Amino acid sequence: MAPSTPLLTVRGSEGLYMVNGPPHFTESTLFPRESGKNCKVYTFSKDGTLFAWGNGEKINVINVTNKGLLHSFDLPKAVCLEFSPKNTVLATWQPYTTSKDGTAGIPNLQLYDVKTGTCLKSFIQKKMQNWCPSWSEDETVCARNVNNEVHFFENNNFNTIANKLHLQKINDFVLSPGPQPYKVAVYVPGSKGAPSFVRLYQYPNFDGPHAALANKSFFKADKVTMLWNKKATAVLVIASTDVDKTGASYYGEQTLHYIAANGESAVVQLPKNGPIYDVVWNSSSTEFCAVYGFMPAKATIFNLKCDPVFDFGTGPRNAAYYSPHGHILVLAGFGNLRGQMEVWDVKNYKLISKPVASDSTYFAWCPDGEHILTATCAPRLRVNNGYKIWHYTGSVLHKYDVPSSGELWQVSWQPFLDGVFPVKAITYQAVPSDVPSEEPKAATAYRPPALRNKPITNSKLHEEEPPQNMKPQAGSDKPLSKTALKNQRKHEAKKAAKQEARNEKSPDLAPTPAPQSTPRNTVSQSTSGDPEIDKKIKNLKKKLKAIEQLKEQAAAGKQLEKNQLEKIQKEKALIQELEDLELGI
Repeated sequence: MAPSTPLLTVRGSEGLYMVNGPPHFTESTLFPRESGKNCKVYTFSKDGTLFAWGNGEKINVINVTNKGLLHSFDLPKAVCLEFSPKNTVLATWQPYTTSKDGTAGIPNLQLYDVKTGTCLKSFIQKKMQNWCPSWSEDETVCARNVNNEVHFFENNNFNTIANKLHLQKINDFVLSPGPQPYKVAVYVPGSKGAPSFVRLYQYPNFDGPHAALANKSFFKADKVTMLWNKKATAVLVIASTDVDKTGASYYGEQTLHYIAANGESAVVQLPKNGPIYDVVWNSSSTEFCAVYGFMPAKATIFNLKCDPVFDFGTGPRNAAYYSPHGHILVLAGFGNLRGQMEVWDVKNYKLISKPVASDSTYFAWCPDGEHILTATCAPRLRVNNGYKIWHYTGSVLHKYDVPSSGELWQVSWQPFLDGVFPVKAITYQAVPSDVPSEEPKAATAYRPPALRNKPITNSKLHEEEPPQNMKPQAGSDKPLSKTALKNQRKHEAKKAAKQEARNEKSPDLAPTPAPQSTPRNTVSQSTSGDPEIDKKIKNLKKKLKAIEQLKEQAAAGKQLEKNQLEKIQKEKALIQELEDLELGI
């Protein structure tokens, strides 16, 4: 029986140990602390019942539920470990070495039977990138990329290659999640003027000109990232170049493509130019979130037709994380940003909280869908190492700071299978916490000596755009209806009649120009005789004409900037000012 709350595994200069999850946060007795700095790697099985780690001498495997040591393998140089989905096989990898005389090195990728401890197969795997074989969820199929081919093994029989997928220079592949039929996405980089392409196949139908389920080619791609959704119905492909030839971005150039298993494909149109920082699927497989554009970055949720569903506006963010149940989304700005997070209820598109996790280098949702882990780890940052456990409402429930002489290298949750933790109703009220809240210090901008005793003027380098449900809903943003136009004309006619009556009573006043249907379209040839007033009238008419153009653009569906919306809101005041000036003529 798995523990009711996930454990937290911590690896650093203080050793390797486990901490009980919320609400206790005490050191766990399930795993005795492994002291020393020699622990290089650890991993859990997919269901969280098995735990393997390397202590610089051996790779040990234990059963977490009964604390029993299952196996110990003599692999002092192993730096990568991975369990197969059903805990049948443990894969280990150590750096590949060759002898001084140039002869081939010994196999460095080992596959062990977890039940018996015997080595099922050894392979030579020179690169650390994509070192681990990929299994289907039921372990019926296992695949490896070998010399630009994908080799498939069945039922963990690694002595016989059951199938091969051969295309010219396959660079990468991703096996689909979920049950049969299994699908595989493969990427082939372009060469000699030919475009790069991603193709989807259904295992084992690889032969023939029409074997591919879908195909998408693109010229701008030095590397790609392929993301299957949970139901294996579609793949998102982030194609990126190392260099942006236009010089607009330091990060190169990225494009986002959608490929469905039924053969449909599309380029996802992103409304803002700039890098694509992150793309994530919701666990429902019906929508995905993209974070993109020059800072401040935009975040948008798209549906399977690649149409925008909700726009979160702009902000300091470069990552997105859906909760395990898919009902909460965290938008965050880590790395070279200040660690600001926005926690959203994605069913109602309502903001829950805006916590700040400064200097964070790691983020992970707890499998229970309620708690969040953020950490500052070495070697990315060697100072202020430590971790925090948050509730999604913004409360810090537990905090651990590593002593100044120590370092934190890795921290992670114990995984659980889907469905173990039920979905709970979202709460918007911050949960109580014993940890004192730390208000982040507001960084004050540098002011030169000459300006220090003068009033501060608020000026922003970038105007942040609010989420679409928080934008000002002014009536003037939309074109007027027929009834509204009719009422407006009546109101103007009344005003004109009043003015005429006033003129009849006071014949000494100069006659006013006849009003048009709308004051903003009035082009009066009358002059007041005062060049200053004439200049003001001219400027007001110019502004009203610009507002009219903006309203036409908004009616056509164009997204207006914040300052443009503010201009439209000033229309009434400008019309009144113009009328007052003209009445004085």
